[in-house]
Amino acid sequence: MKVVVGITGGIAAYKAVGVVRALVLGGHDVHVVPTQAALRFVGRPTLEAISRNPVESDLYEGVAEVRHVALGQTADLIVIAPATANTLAKLAAGLADDLLGTTVLASTAPLVVAPAMHTGMWANAATQANVRTLESRGVVIVGPENGQLTGSDSGAGRMSEPAEIVAAALDAAVAADPDLDRSEVPVPDDRLAGRKILISAGGTREPLDPVRFLGNSSTGSQGVALAEEARDRGADVVLLAANLEVPAPVGVRIVAVTTAESMLEAATREAADADLVIMAAAVADYRPAETAQSKLKKDELGDSVTVELVRNPDVLASLAANRPGPGQVVVGFAAETEHDAQRLLALGREKIARKGADFLVLNEVGFERGFGPGDTAVTVIDRAGAVVGAAIGPKPSVAAAILDLVTPA
Repeated sequence: MKVVVGITGGIAAYKAVGVVRALVLGGHDVHVVPTQAALRFVGRPTLEAISRNPVESDLYEGVAEVRHVALGQTADLIVIAPATANTLAKLAAGLADDLLGTTVLASTAPLVVAPAMHTGMWANAATQANVRTLESRGVVIVGPENGQLTGSDSGAGRMSEPAEIVAAALDAAVAADPDLDRSEVPVPDDRLAGRKILISAGGTREPLDPVRFLGNSSTGSQGVALAEEARDRGADVVLLAANLEVPAPVGVRIVAVTTAESMLEAATREAADADLVIMAAAVADYRPAETAQSKLKKDELGDSVTVELVRNPDVLASLAANRPGPGQVVVGFAAETEHDAQRLLALGREKIARKGADFLVLNEVGFERGFGPGDTAVTVIDRAGAVVGAAIGPKPSVAAAILDLVTPA
């Protein structure tokens, strides 16, 4: 099917990425039409990368192709997620002052709308009247749900999860076209919906003095990709962010940590009610025995310096040994410089036996591989040391493969 996904300017716009991704993975030709306000929440490059199509938003582009109506005329399905109160009002009134509005008016395809707004706006009589008007015209309204909103507010107005929106949209498409085989349309993986997922990302830093530290080369790219993927699958994600060198993901709860000891403290607290724990951060094995309270001066230290190191607590082993119940799945990462595949596996099997995790993600790293935003390659083994899967490619696709392998049934 050719599916148009309209995205409007609400904070829930980030969740629309999950809608687009699920439809693309289902084999559909997805065209994203964001409003200008939506592009302030989610960037055009992200939407183009996920949809695999150019993103169109300007009403006055492609005039010769009559693009302002062509998208709607050729669409088999239109989904708007999130739909703000303003968008609902415009749809009900038939306004078409942007590309999304003209696309909807020019189309006879099923229209599925997922509202998202503050509780007060949703409960307003004008909004409710607009919803009734749209429903009377056959528009499918999905949600909104009760839950945490922006800031400290909670109530009706939270956008439904991507899997629910996509399922409703595909049902609407089948209802409009009985020849469409619903059994051939994959349903997004919703095993993480509503579950708490704890993920660590980045690299810890062990201070030598107020300005210097012992650190590592981890940027946090893979951990952030995992957090974004888990978020898009409907999970409640907590990200332990250790000195990230990439932008933190939106739509997840960020807990900043710096050292291995602060990582252990935060991880122990957050893992107490987590369903899945993925420790992707690079945690220092050692820290300086003493931390100077003022900057160390080279003139005072001389030409040679000896630093005594002491072992840090083993965060992964501690979490695995003290998990709150048998249902929690604990996943570790092991960055190794071993190039030989069999020796790499042997190192991984020894490590998972010692750590007590359920899965271990092995990735080969070096001065020019593994770290940063580039491609990566991983092999996942289980507690028995058996290889359960592997993935290679950009970190977002590798994150999706890892979650497929370690997600609890």
